Amino acid sequence: PTESGFTTDVLALYDWAKARSGNSSILFWGHSLGTGIATNAARKLQEERGVQVDAIVLESPYTNIREAAAHIPITKIYRQFPGFDYLILDSLALGNMFFRSDENVKVLACPLLILHAEDDTVVPPHLGRKLFEMAHSAYKDKTKVKFITFPEKLGLGHDYISFNPELPTLVKDFLNIK
Repeated sequence: PTESGFTTDVLALYDWAKARSGNSSILFWGHSLGTGIATNAARKLQEERGVQVDAIVLESPYTNIREAAAHIPITKIYRQFPGFDYLILDSLALGNMFFRSDENVKVLACPLLILHAEDDTVVPPHLGRKLFEMAHSAYKDKTKVKFITFPEKLGLGHDYISFNPELPTLVKDFLNIK
């Protein structure tokens, strides 16, 4: 799998869904690695086709894959060794893996909802907050960007935001701002 391939796949799926959805809204929902794919596809639609996706929901997002890899707990032990940047972080770039959500959100205009659990031990919540701050400062219409955090006591971690019974209401409320 490649970043370009993922993005191309999402665009093909978007075209397929759009052709069959009538006037229904289509939103991109990315989780973890998928958040970079969602923002890539939305940006490509906007810049290359002049089409704006109806909304994007990013669950447990990061700013870019290099920064995420530098902060995920599994790499903590290796960060102290010489060559970590070169062997781990630079190898992502050599493989054309960037997933630059931080750059993508600066040019997007569609509604953007960012969700992050405070007890996420895979993608640190500060990366989601940082992405929100970048988007919020870049968006002309600040009401189109929202960040929702889920307290640690809920135990949602990295993978269980979708299990929160309040999530459908939160998303519906967000989509009503359009």
